[in-house]
Amino acid sequence: MQVTNVKLERTETRLDIILETAEGKPLQVDATQFRSEGNSLIAEIPNATLALPQGQPFVAENPMADITTVQVVQQEGGTIRVNVVGNNALPKTEVTLKTGGLVYSLNPETEEAETEIVVTAEKVEEGYRVPNTSVGTRTDTPLRDIPQSIQVVPQEVLRDQQATRLEDSLRNVPSVSQSFNFSGAITFYHIRGFEVNSTNFLRDGLLDPTAPAAELFSIEQVEVLKGPASVLFGSGAPGGSINFVTKRPLRDPFYAIDATIGSYSFYQGAVDLSGPLNDSKTALYRLNAAYGNAGSFVDFSNREYLSVSPVVSIDIGKNTNLSLEGDYIYKSNAHESGVPPVGSTLPNPNGKIPRNSNFGEPSDTIDQTFGSIGYRLEHKFSDNWSLRNAFRVNFGNYYERKFNPISLDADNRTLLRDVEEFGNNPRNYILTTNLVGKFFTGSIQHQLLFGVDLTRRESQSSVSRTFAAPSIDIFNPVYGQERGEITSDGAFFSLTDSLGIYLQDQIALTDNLKVLLGGRFDAFTQTSGSEDFIEGTESSDSLSDSAISPRFGIVYQPIKPISLYASYSRSFVPSEGRSRTGSTFKPEQGTQYEIGIKTDITDSLSLTLAAFDITRSNVLVPDPDDEDFSIQTGEQKSQGIELNLGSEILPGWNIIAGYAYTDARVTKDTTIKPGTQLPEAPRNSFNLWTTYEIQSGQFQGLGFGLGLFYVSDRPTAFVESPVIIPGHLRTDAVIFYKRDRLRLALNIENLFDVEYFEFGSRRGYPYYGQPFTVKGTISWEF
Repeated sequence: MQVTNVKLERTETRLDIILETAEGKPLQVDATQFRSEGNSLIAEIPNATLALPQGQPFVAENPMADITTVQVVQQEGGTIRVNVVGNNALPKTEVTLKTGGLVYSLNPETEEAETEIVVTAEKVEEGYRVPNTSVGTRTDTPLRDIPQSIQVVPQEVLRDQQATRLEDSLRNVPSVSQSFNFSGAITFYHIRGFEVNSTNFLRDGLLDPTAPAAELFSIEQVEVLKGPASVLFGSGAPGGSINFVTKRPLRDPFYAIDATIGSYSFYQGAVDLSGPLNDSKTALYRLNAAYGNAGSFVDFSNREYLSVSPVVSIDIGKNTNLSLEGDYIYKSNAHESGVPPVGSTLPNPNGKIPRNSNFGEPSDTIDQTFGSIGYRLEHKFSDNWSLRNAFRVNFGNYYERKFNPISLDADNRTLLRDVEEFGNNPRNYILTTNLVGKFFTGSIQHQLLFGVDLTRRESQSSVSRTFAAPSIDIFNPVYGQERGEITSDGAFFSLTDSLGIYLQDQIALTDNLKVLLGGRFDAFTQTSGSEDFIEGTESSDSLSDSAISPRFGIVYQPIKPISLYASYSRSFVPSEGRSRTGSTFKPEQGTQYEIGIKTDITDSLSLTLAAFDITRSNVLVPDPDDEDFSIQTGEQKSQGIELNLGSEILPGWNIIAGYAYTDARVTKDTTIKPGTQLPEAPRNSFNLWTTYEIQSGQFQGLGFGLGLFYVSDRPTAFVESPVIIPGHLRTDAVIFYKRDRLRLALNIENLFDVEYFEFGSRRGYPYYGQPFTVKGTISWEF
């Protein structure tokens, strides 16, 4: 919860400390943990952050005759401390803490709340609106003070929609489109028209290329930072970045268990356990684990997964916190081939291809194991200065064996295929250190961030082969056929080392005028190579280069609820290979201009309207003099507008909605006609998800929800006659019931069983979307 104001109210014998929250809801308070130390009365409030207009901490000197100081300060681990210091002894004045209409006494002799009893360890829900994020600045900053569009999909939306995979959550972000999916194993995305790469995925602000394969059981919320973000995170595509915020340990015991069954033999179980490891609560833990097994509407397709995510947080003294984190994911998926365009999106004289069709083989498989381990260390020198250091290593093992469609024969029923066998063992290491400080120069307030990142990304194939394969009749398939002769056999490796140094200053010129300045320098070395076992040849190459990524933004707030902003930012991606003359290529570059308005119409309703212009330059395109080589003259541009809304309209009535118009086109190329729409970049997309829970009466706790998700037509690939995936509108719904610690839910996907296509393959083969599907979930907290 965000504390936006602290007030003191005094009488002759009493001092009230009032904590006002952004949501107007009471904070999670455990009065049994209040204590006295020497001449001080102390109350610590977990899961809360200070966001005071005058900055933090709050300090009041000599508010009463026997009280010298009242302090409200931010502690590590998301805790606020209220400290009331007596004059040479504990205060005799009656001191109370007020939050959301509840009143607690801080004096040792008072044991009960004055007006209402509070349940210890009650899990406070934030709702559909999230006021703060760290992904946009690497500091805890209100969204309305960041001059860039950021959309957050909070825990309550993930729960209400029963979202377990990343693609489920990103339906709520209209400028994000799914571009390809390896049979549910790994999904690729476009943001603002541009495909994101592995370096655009983050976990708690740290690079995590394995994140697209993650299940969401250990995730608190998903954040999408739209536009270039190289100034903060280094190399990355210009469309935007996706950050997973993991669930953190809680100071009070919390235990939850979920069980779900659904259509197509869907079974899933999950546990969420948290609490202190010692009586003083200086060591906390959290463990999320889940197992699932599911079939599919597609023939002989199924998936199995196991996810385990432990976290331990240890207070090393009063001002130092160490977190140890791990993550393990195992997934096994059958392969889904997609279907030929002729017979699905285009007419076929032989008939229509059913959406359950699969033209791979029952023996096809995709197996993967991903994991990570690391630590986070934070030390506070004072209330205004802190040092943070983190290290993480990601590791993985990926293997696939699958029959792929190549092309449809002239009879419109014989599908030509090949067989691919591929394995990869990625490793990624990141070490980051940054210093955050708040200070004044005269009346101007600064929040300074200085940091250094060291990263290493390794990728090495264990096998990379293709084989000839027998064709298959798409209207009368015969399975169990063996693969043919080997057509290619090789291996590859790549290694990228990079150093990033960045500096950022968030400047409050006045209470309503804020400026963001940032810059980053990256130096990187990239080595790659391949080996052809059939030809007996090897090749390798290396390059070293650097990039500078600036950022500038300004926020003006004419009145408190409204923020007008404008920003400029850049990104870069290293370019591989060499030109016909043997020279290396400059990094690909993305440049964005964005303007917008953010408004907090009420404490529970926020809205963002943004307009953007992104240019992707230095794109590699075929050399017109020799198509075996490339030149760096390509350019692409994306322009558009976005509207995002998150709100609790009335008590119990929540909504998250958005609309995006994206015009993403080729502007310069040697083989593609300028003006061609970028693949998997829909012009229009829209989402609406709303729920209502009855607040009182006989049916209290009963709720309903409805979701609408629309995506317009879009091409699947850069080819002369691209396959156009038709637009669709999908409707989802939920019915749920909550009573005390029990929650029952029935989620329905594709309520009207609309036949639609989710995405296309890189070869232009569309994939049918999920038909009518039902999932029932029972959840219990104890």
